[in-house]
Amino acid sequence: MTRSPARPWHAIRNRRPRRHLVTLLAALLTVAGLLGATAPATASQPGGAKATDWSVAMTKSTLARFTPTSIGGWSYPVGLYLYGQYEVYQRTHDAKLLSFIKSYVDRFVDSKGGINQSFNSLDSMQAGRLLVILHHETGQDRYRVAAQKIRNRLNTYPRTSDGGFWHADSSSRAHQLWADGVYMVNPFLVEYGKEFNDSAYTDDEAAKQLAVYGSHLQVANGLLKHAYDESRTQSWADPTTGLAPEHWCRAIGWYSMAVVNVLDAIPANHPRRAQLLGYLRNLAGGLEHYQDPKTGRWFQVVDKGSQADNWTETSCSSMFTYALDRSVQQGYVDPHFEAVAQRGYHGVLAEISLGSDGRTNLTDISIGTNVGDYSYYVGRTRATNDFHGLGAFLIMNEQLRSR
Repeated sequence: MTRSPARPWHAIRNRRPRRHLVTLLAALLTVAGLLGATAPATASQPGGAKATDWSVAMTKSTLARFTPTSIGGWSYPVGLYLYGQYEVYQRTHDAKLLSFIKSYVDRFVDSKGGINQSFNSLDSMQAGRLLVILHHETGQDRYRVAAQKIRNRLNTYPRTSDGGFWHADSSSRAHQLWADGVYMVNPFLVEYGKEFNDSAYTDDEAAKQLAVYGSHLQVANGLLKHAYDESRTQSWADPTTGLAPEHWCRAIGWYSMAVVNVLDAIPANHPRRAQLLGYLRNLAGGLEHYQDPKTGRWFQVVDKGSQADNWTETSCSSMFTYALDRSVQQGYVDPHFEAVAQRGYHGVLAEISLGSDGRTNLTDISIGTNVGDYSYYVGRTRATNDFHGLGAFLIMNEQLRSR
């Protein structure tokens, strides 16, 4: 979709003119048997009916299931979903989608911009993106005041010795970097900077965080470990490296989306740009290598797909698909990764359907997850319509959907 000039902070999501070539490539790969996934759920319906707009169907279904009050408290899964809903609003201009977001946020922000959040964890900061959005859409200063509380909290927020934000300001998370955390704060930072003329700080901070996290978490196969403990005191931490034992898919998905968002925002001559591109390109190679050839999706523990109890997970598959497609569009990675993204897209679309009530159902989504071992990850509940999956799906679908 083409962004309106009235939304400069969000205008980085321009669409590529070569979509017809991508569609042709996907078709040729399917004929050749290379996609390894079922036909896309967006295919024309019997009798030539118009293809389902899954973003619209999903937002309508979710708004039918929840009110701005019942959808949940201030949290990153709800914040992720509502950010995806805003992406749909930007394309469709359906006022109900934006009104719902505003009503949700106004539960927490008073008329003067007060917000009853301590922001003592990175997770608690992710929904701050909605504050920036609402300031941009309404011009109401209270959203700036509330968003500034997150910005100011970072001045005293605890860091590792090389400057990485701890996952949370608590004894149980002290000295730890979780790959999840980069998405919780850094897209907010670059959007805050653009909206409130603070990019000199926010761009540098966001790029630094991704560089610090990448330097610790990325290993030789291109994937990232879930977490790093500088103190080496956690039971899961390798005593030599401080790294968690496994490559958990959604943690890597958070990093993949965050690095793309930040690369989109920072200047072309930013001194950390080449370093971030290096992490992204190495990750793209790892994702290509470990993509499930049968479904086009990725496994809950990414590099152990051959184990019988492992399973393909929908939220991370959406995140990887988005990140790869966007990276090809922006010239961050080699064009051949578009085929990887298309396989991922087909694979995720196979996980969405309409129930007997006419509402969408998105399956095989891992619930919220801490750092653990292989058995812990594969034993996580495989939920339907969990907000981690719904939000990631909308962000992916708005990037890749046919037009």
